[in-house]
Amino acid sequence: MVHNLSLKSSLLNQFIAEIRDVNIQKDSLRFRKNMERIGEIFAYEISKTLDYETTSTQTPLGIAESKQLILQPVIATILRAGLPLHNGLLNYFDQAQNAFISAFRKHNKDDSFEINIEYVASPNLNDKVLIFCDPMIASGSSMILTYKELIKKGQPKHTHFVCAIASEDGINYLKNNMPNSDYTIWCGAIDAELNSQSYIIPGLGDAGDLAFGNKL
Repeated sequence: MVHNLSLKSSLLNQFIAEIRDVNIQKDSLRFRKNMERIGEIFAYEISKTLDYETTSTQTPLGIAESKQLILQPVIATILRAGLPLHNGLLNYFDQAQNAFISAFRKHNKDDSFEINIEYVASPNLNDKVLIFCDPMIASGSSMILTYKELIKKGQPKHTHFVCAIASEDGINYLKNNMPNSDYTIWCGAIDAELNSQSYIIPGLGDAGDLAFGNKL
């Protein structure tokens, strides 16, 4: 299932517009904060799909019953661009375990690129709910490659893929190449086009550079 939250009117659309805006992008603090806010919105939406149990809480005046999350998810992201989005998710799932993958594109002279993975740190994922976030799902190849590295740490019972902006090609690539069927895709917006370097058009540019500064 694919959830495109831009199809409904909400504050999310304002935050998506701001992370795209070339003038607002000059303020890296605001860019990071908007990504964090987007992560918080996704966390709230995903929380509606999880399992709960009824618990009792002692108040100063009596006992209150409420629904509490049975099992916290594992939140994973790709360094470095995914950190603000990850932090937004973690603000809500504040007891979650976390996983981090160091991966980057190595571009070739013919505009092709390879995904190099240098580092994976993850808890055991067996029977856990995994939330795997990255600001962009462009071609989808890096998401699938890093996901396959992650599941060497165990098989999640369900995976939620989260991105601020995806391309239609990237969504289709995920659907056609996922190694299992227990997943949901959450997008802030879905754009129609990829350029020759697999950047989303209109997209927003390089999320890592916008959040943390240009790299060599």
